[in-house]
Amino acid sequence: MKSVLLPALYLPPVSWMAIALKYKNIAIEVHETYPKQTFRNRCIIATSGGILNLSVPVNKTNGNHTKTYDILIDNSKNWQQLHWRSIITAYNKSPYFLYYRDMIEPLYHKKHKNLIDLNQEYLFAILNLLNIKYLDISVTEDYVFEPECLNLRNSFNPKLIPYQNVTKAMPRYMQVFEEIQGFMPDLSIIDLLFNLGPDTESYLADVEVLLPPESI
Repeated sequence: MKSVLLPALYLPPVSWMAIALKYKNIAIEVHETYPKQTFRNRCIIATSGGILNLSVPVNKTNGNHTKTYDILIDNSKNWQQLHWRSIITAYNKSPYFLYYRDMIEPLYHKKHKNLIDLNQEYLFAILNLLNIKYLDISVTEDYVFEPECLNLRNSFNPKLIPYQNVTKAMPRYMQVFEEIQGFMPDLSIIDLLFNLGPDTESYLADVEVLLPPESI
């Protein structure tokens, strides 16, 4: 099975997770020049007012030439409390929020220096909650302009919502504010987690990707 090169994202969208589960052998790009306005430091959740962006404030140690692995989190801002309160407001009535709350809330009380460390810890926490242990995840050792694996490091952009051009339309599932806002696909993986719980993995497996079959 071939590997896939993916960007390091904060609580990734469903499309990212669906690709990860399809390929299983994943390299996380950390040596790129950090791009602005992507999911690397933000995720999207569903609220009564529609989609809400949650952004982690960051500092670039080398300005616009900063590599992703050198991006620092600006912990002078109380972003963790803001994110967690927003998550509670959005999902406290979801079927599985109370079940997972005590396992996710501690993540928002821990300080991280680097964005990549935060993204990785949050990702592995979600995978552990879902008991997904078969993914082989590594980080890049340098930047390769033309990698041999499937290169999706420049996919998964907020401007490509929904589906990121890598999946077909996603199956509907019950969301907290669906009666008000309609179904909102391809949100952060935590939207699936709180609404579907242990059925999250099965849902991800059912998401149909738009990639060449020979690449999987």
